[in-house]
Amino acid sequence: MATHFSREALKFLRGLKRNNDREWFQARKDVYERELKLPMLALIGEVNDAMAGFAPENVQTPQKAIMRIYRDLRFSPDKRPYKIHQSAWWARAGLEKTSGGGFYFHLSGTELVIAAGVYMPEREQLLAIRRYLVEHHAELRRMLAGKKMRALMQEIDGARLTRPPKGVGADDPAVDLLVCRQWGVSAKLPLERATKSTLVKDIVERFRVAAPMVALLNAPLVGKPKRPLF
Repeated sequence: MATHFSREALKFLRGLKRNNDREWFQARKDVYERELKLPMLALIGEVNDAMAGFAPENVQTPQKAIMRIYRDLRFSPDKRPYKIHQSAWWARAGLEKTSGGGFYFHLSGTELVIAAGVYMPEREQLLAIRRYLVEHHAELRRMLAGKKMRALMQEIDGARLTRPPKGVGADDPAVDLLVCRQWGVSAKLPLERATKSTLVKDIVERFRVAAPMVALLNAPLVGKPKRPLF
Protein backbone atom coordinates (compact mmCIF):
# COMPACT_ATOMS: atom_id res chain seq x y z
CA MET A 1 0.00 0.00 0.00
CA ALA A 2 1.30 3.47 -0.93
CA THR A 3 2.51 5.72 1.86
CA HIS A 4 0.01 8.03 3.53
CA PHE A 5 -0.44 9.68 6.92
CA SER A 6 -2.43 8.58 9.93
CA ARG A 7 -5.11 10.48 11.78
CA GLU A 8 -2.66 10.51 14.67
CA ALA A 9 -0.32 12.58 12.50
CA LEU A 10 -3.02 15.16 11.87
CA LYS A 11 -3.88 15.20 15.56
CA PHE A 12 -0.21 15.83 16.38
CA LEU A 13 -0.04 18.77 13.97
CA ARG A 14 -3.20 20.33 15.38
CA GLY A 15 -1.77 19.92 18.87
CA LEU A 16 1.52 21.48 17.81
CA LYS A 17 -0.29 24.55 16.51
CA ARG A 18 -1.91 25.01 19.93
CA ASN A 19 1.21 24.12 21.95
CA ASN A 20 4.20 25.38 20.00
CA ASP A 21 6.82 24.93 22.71
CA ARG A 22 9.74 22.60 23.37
CA GLU A 23 8.26 20.94 26.44
CA TRP A 24 5.14 19.84 24.56
CA PHE A 25 7.12 18.70 21.51
CA GLN A 26 9.78 16.78 23.42
CA ALA A 27 7.13 14.85 25.35
CA ARG A 28 5.67 13.73 21.99
CA LYS A 29 8.78 13.53 19.84
CA ASP A 30 8.32 9.79 19.38
CA VAL A 31 4.86 10.49 17.90
CA TYR A 32 6.39 13.04 15.53
CA GLU A 33 9.11 10.63 14.40
CA ARG A 34 6.72 7.70 13.94
CA GLU A 35 3.65 9.40 12.47
CA LEU A 36 5.16 12.28 10.48
CA LYS A 37 8.90 12.15 9.81
CA LEU A 38 9.20 8.47 8.88
CA PRO A 39 6.10 8.45 6.65
CA MET A 40 7.31 11.65 4.95
CA LEU A 41 10.68 10.08 4.19
CA ALA A 42 8.92 7.02 2.76
CA LEU A 43 6.56 9.20 0.73
CA ILE A 44 9.48 11.17 -0.74
CA GLY A 45 11.09 7.90 -1.81
CA GLU A 46 7.93 6.79 -3.61
CA VAL A 47 7.50 10.17 -5.29
CA ASN A 48 11.17 9.99 -6.37
CA ASP A 49 10.53 6.66 -8.08
CA ALA A 50 7.86 8.29 -10.23
CA MET A 51 9.74 11.56 -10.80
CA ALA A 52 12.69 9.65 -12.24
CA GLY A 53 10.54 9.27 -15.35
CA PHE A 54 9.51 12.92 -15.84
CA ALA A 55 11.75 15.18 -13.71
CA PRO A 56 14.95 13.23 -12.95
CA GLU A 57 16.95 16.41 -12.35
CA ASN A 58 14.68 17.17 -9.37
CA VAL A 59 14.95 13.79 -7.67
CA GLN A 60 16.43 14.33 -4.20
CA THR A 61 17.28 11.83 -1.49
CA PRO A 62 14.58 11.78 1.19
CA GLN A 63 17.00 13.19 3.75
CA LYS A 64 17.68 16.21 1.52
CA ALA A 65 14.11 16.75 0.34
CA ILE A 66 12.48 16.70 3.76
CA MET A 67 12.36 20.10 5.43
CA ARG A 68 13.15 20.55 9.10
CA ILE A 69 10.28 20.93 11.54
CA TYR A 70 12.45 23.35 13.50
CA ARG A 71 12.10 27.05 12.66
CA ASP A 72 15.12 29.29 12.09
CA LEU A 73 14.76 31.83 14.87
CA ARG A 74 17.97 33.79 14.32
CA PHE A 75 16.39 36.80 12.62
CA SER A 76 12.73 36.30 13.45
CA PRO A 77 10.78 38.18 16.11
CA ASP A 78 8.49 35.13 16.25
CA LYS A 79 10.25 32.76 18.64
CA ARG A 80 7.93 29.78 18.33
CA PRO A 81 10.39 26.90 17.83
CA TYR A 82 8.46 24.67 15.39
CA LYS A 83 6.79 24.87 12.03
CA ILE A 84 3.18 23.72 12.19
CA HIS A 85 3.48 21.66 9.02
CA GLN A 86 5.69 18.86 7.71
CA SER A 87 7.02 19.59 4.25
CA ALA A 88 9.33 18.50 1.46
CA TRP A 89 11.07 20.38 -1.37
CA TRP A 90 12.45 18.71 -4.47
CA ALA A 91 15.09 21.20 -5.65
CA ARG A 92 16.73 21.00 -9.05
CA ALA A 93 20.18 19.40 -8.98
CA GLY A 94 22.77 22.16 -8.85
CA LEU A 95 20.29 24.69 -7.49
CA GLU A 96 19.77 23.19 -4.04
CA LYS A 97 21.22 26.20 -2.23
CA THR A 98 19.38 28.77 -4.33
CA SER A 99 15.77 29.44 -5.28
CA GLY A 100 15.51 27.59 -8.56
CA GLY A 101 12.39 25.81 -9.73
CA GLY A 102 11.23 22.74 -7.84
CA PHE A 103 8.34 20.77 -6.41
CA TYR A 104 6.78 21.18 -2.98
CA PHE A 105 4.44 19.30 -0.66
CA HIS A 106 3.26 20.10 2.82
CA LEU A 107 0.82 18.80 5.35
CA SER A 108 -0.54 20.71 8.33
CA GLY A 109 -3.40 20.03 10.71
CA THR A 110 -5.71 22.01 8.43
CA GLU A 111 -4.42 21.71 4.85
CA LEU A 112 -2.64 19.63 2.24
CA VAL A 113 -0.68 21.66 -0.32
CA ILE A 114 1.02 20.51 -3.53
CA ALA A 115 2.95 23.12 -5.51
CA ALA A 116 5.63 23.62 -8.14
CA GLY A 117 7.58 26.52 -9.57
CA VAL A 118 10.03 29.22 -8.52
CA TYR A 119 9.37 30.94 -5.21
CA MET A 120 11.25 34.11 -4.16
CA PRO A 121 14.29 33.66 -6.47
CA GLU A 122 17.55 35.42 -5.78
CA ARG A 123 18.07 38.69 -7.65
CA GLU A 124 20.23 37.32 -10.47
CA GLN A 125 17.92 34.33 -10.88
CA LEU A 126 14.90 36.64 -11.02
CA LEU A 127 16.50 38.72 -13.75
CA ALA A 128 17.63 35.64 -15.69
CA ILE A 129 14.09 34.22 -15.68
CA ARG A 130 12.65 37.54 -16.81
CA ARG A 131 15.16 37.73 -19.70
CA TYR A 132 14.24 34.20 -20.70
CA LEU A 133 10.50 34.89 -20.58
CA VAL A 134 10.88 37.76 -23.04
CA GLU A 135 11.36 35.09 -25.70
CA HIS A 136 9.52 32.18 -24.06
CA HIS A 137 6.43 33.81 -22.56
CA ALA A 138 4.07 32.19 -25.05
CA GLU A 139 5.42 28.76 -24.14
CA LEU A 140 4.83 29.38 -20.42
CA ARG A 141 1.31 30.64 -21.13
CA ARG A 142 0.47 27.48 -23.07
CA MET A 143 1.63 25.37 -20.13
CA LEU A 144 -0.39 27.34 -17.60
CA ALA A 145 -3.47 27.27 -19.82
CA GLY A 146 -3.31 23.54 -20.53
CA LYS A 147 -6.54 21.67 -19.87
CA LYS A 148 -4.99 19.19 -17.45
CA MET A 149 -3.01 21.88 -15.67
CA ARG A 150 -6.14 23.94 -15.09
CA ALA A 151 -7.99 20.87 -13.85
CA LEU A 152 -5.32 20.02 -11.27
CA MET A 153 -3.52 23.23 -10.27
CA GLN A 154 -3.98 26.98 -10.01
CA GLU A 155 -1.46 29.69 -10.82
CA ILE A 156 0.14 31.13 -7.68
CA ASP A 157 0.20 34.78 -6.71
CA GLY A 158 3.14 36.20 -8.63
CA ALA A 159 3.96 38.89 -6.02
CA ARG A 160 3.74 41.35 -8.90
CA LEU A 161 5.49 44.69 -9.14
CA THR A 162 3.27 47.74 -9.49
CA ARG A 163 5.13 48.80 -12.66
CA PRO A 164 7.27 47.00 -15.25
CA PRO A 165 10.91 46.29 -14.33
CA LYS A 166 13.56 48.67 -15.60
CA GLY A 167 14.11 48.20 -19.31
CA VAL A 168 10.67 46.64 -19.94
CA GLY A 169 8.05 48.65 -21.79
CA ALA A 170 4.43 48.66 -20.67
CA ASP A 171 3.49 47.37 -24.13
CA ASP A 172 5.90 44.42 -24.05
CA PRO A 173 3.89 41.27 -24.93
CA ALA A 174 5.42 39.49 -21.92
CA VAL A 175 4.91 42.34 -19.43
CA ASP A 176 2.28 40.58 -17.32
CA LEU A 177 4.78 37.78 -16.65
CA LEU A 178 7.81 40.04 -16.32
CA VAL A 179 6.26 42.01 -13.44
CA CYS A 180 6.06 38.78 -11.42
CA ARG A 181 8.63 37.97 -8.77
CA GLN A 182 7.67 34.31 -8.62
CA TRP A 183 6.01 31.84 -10.96
CA GLY A 184 4.27 28.56 -10.28
CA VAL A 185 1.15 26.58 -9.58
CA SER A 186 -0.39 25.03 -6.50
CA ALA A 187 -3.30 22.92 -5.31
CA LYS A 188 -4.99 22.58 -1.94
CA LEU A 189 -6.66 19.21 -1.50
CA PRO A 190 -9.10 18.12 1.19
CA LEU A 191 -7.13 17.20 4.29
CA GLU A 192 -8.72 13.76 4.33
CA ARG A 193 -6.74 12.89 1.18
CA ALA A 194 -3.56 12.80 3.27
CA THR A 195 -4.88 9.69 5.05
CA LYS A 196 -5.70 7.81 1.84
CA SER A 197 -3.50 5.34 -0.04
CA THR A 198 -3.96 7.55 -3.12
CA LEU A 199 -1.82 10.36 -1.62
CA VAL A 200 1.32 9.55 -3.62
CA LYS A 201 -0.78 9.38 -6.79
CA ASP A 202 -2.30 12.79 -6.00
CA ILE A 203 1.17 14.31 -5.60
CA VAL A 204 2.76 12.62 -8.62
CA GLU A 205 -0.14 13.49 -10.92
CA ARG A 206 0.29 17.19 -10.13
CA PHE A 207 4.07 17.14 -10.21
CA ARG A 208 3.96 15.45 -13.61
CA VAL A 209 1.70 18.07 -15.18
CA ALA A 210 3.83 20.89 -13.70
CA ALA A 211 7.20 19.39 -14.72
CA PRO A 212 7.50 21.11 -18.14
CA MET A 213 6.84 24.47 -16.47
CA VAL A 214 9.50 23.83 -13.82
CA ALA A 215 11.99 22.81 -16.51
CA LEU A 216 11.26 25.97 -18.50
CA LEU A 217 11.78 28.22 -15.45
CA ASN A 218 15.04 26.45 -14.62
CA ALA A 219 16.39 26.62 -18.18
CA PRO A 220 18.00 30.08 -17.78
CA LEU A 221 19.46 29.14 -14.40
CA VAL A 222 21.41 26.05 -15.42
CA GLY A 223 24.56 26.11 -17.52
CA LYS A 224 23.82 29.36 -19.24
CA PRO A 225 26.42 32.11 -19.84
CA LYS A 226 25.71 35.40 -18.07
CA ARG A 227 24.22 38.20 -20.12
CA PRO A 228 23.77 41.88 -19.23
CA LEU A 229 20.93 42.46 -16.79
CA PHE A 230 17.92 44.63 -17.57
